[in-house]
Amino acid sequence: MAHHKYRQILEKLQEDIASGRYKSGKRLPSEAELVRRFGASRMTVFRAMHELQLLGLVTRRVGSGTFVSSNSKTGSHVFGLLIPELGQTEIFEAICKGMMEAQEAMHHALLWGNATPQEHEKEQAAEQLCEHYISRKVSGVFFAPVEFSTNRFQANHRIVAAFDRARIPVVLLDRCLEPYPQRSKYDLVGIDNRRTAFLATEHLLKAGAKRIMFFARPNSAPTVDARIAGYREALLLQGEKPARDLVRTGNASDPKFIKSMLKKDRPDAFVCANDLTAGNLMHTLLSLGQRIPEDIRIVGIDDVRYARLLPVPLTTMHQPCRDIGRIAVAVMLDRIANPDLPPRDVLLRCELIVRKSCGMQVKKNSRN
Repeated sequence: MAHHKYRQILEKLQEDIASGRYKSGKRLPSEAELVRRFGASRMTVFRAMHELQLLGLVTRRVGSGTFVSSNSKTGSHVFGLLIPELGQTEIFEAICKGMMEAQEAMHHALLWGNATPQEHEKEQAAEQLCEHYISRKVSGVFFAPVEFSTNRFQANHRIVAAFDRARIPVVLLDRCLEPYPQRSKYDLVGIDNRRTAFLATEHLLKAGAKRIMFFARPNSAPTVDARIAGYREALLLQGEKPARDLVRTGNASDPKFIKSMLKKDRPDAFVCANDLTAGNLMHTLLSLGQRIPEDIRIVGIDDVRYARLLPVPLTTMHQPCRDIGRIAVAVMLDRIANPDLPPRDVLLRCELIVRKSCGMQVKKNSRN
């Protein structure tokens, strides 16, 4: 609760400074006054003030209080984070950490959306936040388009159209809003999905897998289509007779569905669209009496925290989330400084982390 309160105070004060309610060089209310105004603990208020100081928005003078920095108007930006899945996937939390740690972000403020909405309210929540950022006149928005919902295309397009009208630059995080391989006109920072899945599939081929299936949940982001393209490419390039591609979507936790799929397609390995799918699939396969990696090998993509804690530690491609966050800030500042740059894809490489689920001997470079 305190955490939520502290964010609230931080955002309100950032807003008051950005809107000019507290003008450059003027004194902010004392901590005691803010404690009364927000009904928060001294510690919470102190933390919010400390963060404003780190962001370079205020300076504290011992004995006389806290003042709005005189340079806060000139060099400092307020950016909005529009990430509907924040708090639902580890990836975005780590990306945001990377943003906050970025050297370039030192003088700028990042605004977060409020609580994570229910699955079906994701688009509405994202559109409300979009309106909020426009009314706040933020300098730019980091946007991770909504995934898995049925109206996601329309909602994502309405959001960027609104930012365009408001002349607010958008940098996409992780994924585009157009279906792969089409591309919108916004900068995008993420991983090289095609190469990542190519390497994951190639690793399974080297391990001796013959019938590799690519498995994802329905309505995934365009990143998953790019991963499918990489998977297919690896199959095409192997040997004289390329393996037939087996791309399936469905619920990895549904034993009946998985059982009929095993019977029909007889896969001996899976490349999963991400670790969450890989983890669910692993539990289902084990419950059906399949041994991993002896009967079926599995590779995931992400390297989330629980990947090595699964019943069979998961071989996966490690996504460099913090670096994505750091680079996103640099790309945004570059975009603001040079508005006429052509749109760019900045795609980072993933590192293969070998654990037990692929049945290959673990090499020394693995993060066990």
